[in-house]
Amino acid sequence: MRSEEEIKELIQKTAETDPLIRAVILNGSRANPNVLADNYRDFDIVYYVNDISSFTSDHKWINVFGEKIVMQLPDEMELYPGDADKHRAGFSYLMLFKDGNRIDLTLYPIDKLDDNYHPESLSIVWLDKDGLFTGIKPPSDKDHHITKPSAKLFADTCNEFWWVCTYAAKGLARGEITYAKEVTETTIRPMFMRIIEWYIGCETDFSVSTGKGGKFMFKHLPPEIYEKLLLTYPDADIERNKNSLLVMTELFASLAKRTAGKLGYDYNIDEETNVMGYLERVFKDM
Repeated sequence: MRSEEEIKELIQKTAETDPLIRAVILNGSRANPNVLADNYRDFDIVYYVNDISSFTSDHKWINVFGEKIVMQLPDEMELYPGDADKHRAGFSYLMLFKDGNRIDLTLYPIDKLDDNYHPESLSIVWLDKDGLFTGIKPPSDKDHHITKPSAKLFADTCNEFWWVCTYAAKGLARGEITYAKEVTETTIRPMFMRIIEWYIGCETDFSVSTGKGGKFMFKHLPPEIYEKLLLTYPDADIERNKNSLLVMTELFASLAKRTAGKLGYDYNIDEETNVMGYLERVFKDM
């Protein structure tokens, strides 16, 4: 595997020798002082360029970065036609190489820079030919910190969680495990994880990030809560998924009430009580 210094030198040299590339910024985990170093961290790179079409009209220029296992061009894909990113200014190359390194390279047009544009807080300038980013601050993860919810968002999140728990219960009672897993993972879990995030936010004055998919939650939760969180990831067994859903509802209810108290928001205890009673009746008949 090529070393971090070798990859950095390749990225910088490519930019230095191309007059259309005016600046290079490193984002992501390699710019994050709170992330432990390992070989799986991506190189999240932004090239600030003139004449972006000269790059995107023929993608062969990226071969300079090495022999690829697989590549993705998300801005040319039709998998997610409703994705707002389809209309953004930049263009991205996601590349995994045979030596195990990965570079996520975004081209951003210079002519789209204005007074409202600021690189994200996890940014380190690797090259700046024109002094575009002279005032950039040292990297931090502040742009990714948990944000305090409004009272309405908090109430809507709780309502969505309790409402869709009834779907999962019916699916499990019918033996429809794929359906139950689908609604749990696509709707219930995002609400569940959001409440855990807000609980952590309240405990830390909204000064930390839990990372994508909650990967840093273990750093900020008491061990007994984190262990319960892990119990909500069962296999395809009906009984274990039933027990998982009950653990999820118990933990959600506990943390939602604590979070509501910290934020000074109302919590609809009737929703919780009524849905828990419904789940008990459904599971009693299984």
